[in-house]
Amino acid sequence: MLFVVTALDKDNSLDLRMKTRAAHFDYARETGCIKLGGPFLDSKGDMNGSLIFIDVPDLEAAKRWHENDPYKKAGLFKSSDVRPWKPTFNPSNMAF
Repeated sequence: MLFVVTALDKDNSLDLRMKTRAAHFDYARETGCIKLGGPFLDSKGDMNGSLIFIDVPDLEAAKRWHENDPYKKAGLFKSSDVRPWKPTFNPSNMAF
């Protein structure tokens, strides 16, 4: 089942994001459930949040995945949310 994780970074936390980015990427590779993901950008083009689509069995698994993300564990986010998601329009023909 697909879920979307949306997260906004705390103010002035680009340094923390960069320090934990390698661990976040390692976690993403290890868990293998990300279908699509990437950072939100501020007006200067700096990363300031995340949008991640994951494929896991249920909402509890999605929440568990998010709680174990090194970004979340490091306290990077001022807010975050995990919701079920269903693709209904696919202009790029991406396989979800």
